[in-house]
Amino acid sequence: MEPETFAPVEPEGPNVARVYDYFLGGGHNFRADREAAARVVETWPQIRDATRVNRLFLGEAVRFLAGEVGLRQFLDIGSGMPTMGNVHEVAQRVAPEAHVAYVDHDSVAVAHSQILLASNPKALAVEADLARPEEILTHPEITSLLDLSQPVGLLLVAILHFFPDNTDPQRLVASVRDALPAGSYLVLTHATGDGQDRDVADAAEVYRRTTAPFQLRSREEVVRFFDGTDLIEPGVVLLPGWDDDLRRRATTTDTRLPVYAGVGRIR
Repeated sequence: MEPETFAPVEPEGPNVARVYDYFLGGGHNFRADREAAARVVETWPQIRDATRVNRLFLGEAVRFLAGEVGLRQFLDIGSGMPTMGNVHEVAQRVAPEAHVAYVDHDSVAVAHSQILLASNPKALAVEADLARPEEILTHPEITSLLDLSQPVGLLLVAILHFFPDNTDPQRLVASVRDALPAGSYLVLTHATGDGQDRDVADAAEVYRRTTAPFQLRSREEVVRFFDGTDLIEPGVVLLPGWDDDLRRRATTTDTRLPVYAGVGRIR
């Protein structure tokens, strides 16, 4: 039997996950996504650096949790398109027994991920939405792969800035975070306008018009997502703030990027 293939259908408009994939240099995007991305780049050329360093931080955090901490379960919400340095690749390189559940509300992203994971029994992708956290916590495929009574690495990377205040993202995060046992970890990144030029705010407005709601938040607002956790040093910092060598290889700038990142141990 020939392997399953995915026949993409040109969408009517851009999609957040596919635009992000384009910024990373991936191939899972369409003309509408590239056109939307080009409009953001015109306003803020540094967006490519921000997405690449954000992705490197994700890999660094997963290696830390799988290696130094010893976690063997990961729940990646808002996982997006499968691209370089996927969570299961990083985690299973450190610990082959690691289990990873990917969650995204975009059916195209999930379909691509399911094909990628078809031969990996310790990883899966499901279609669900952080806007309805209970459907994630009770999803039968997730609960069959992950034991949610044991510590989990909860990954909310570059997703929460797509939830405006009227969706109450603090409550959504708390619903998942507080359902996990002590010893779990929260990994989170979020776009910000703190200390940035006007072009970042302008780019956020372009993003809102071309892809999805997009809300910059201050450090104080981002730190609140870590309520109920003990932050791991260096705390909630602007990227790149964890590994200077990775920064030098990933970005063309010596300045901090408008993305906060942090890791917290759930009490």
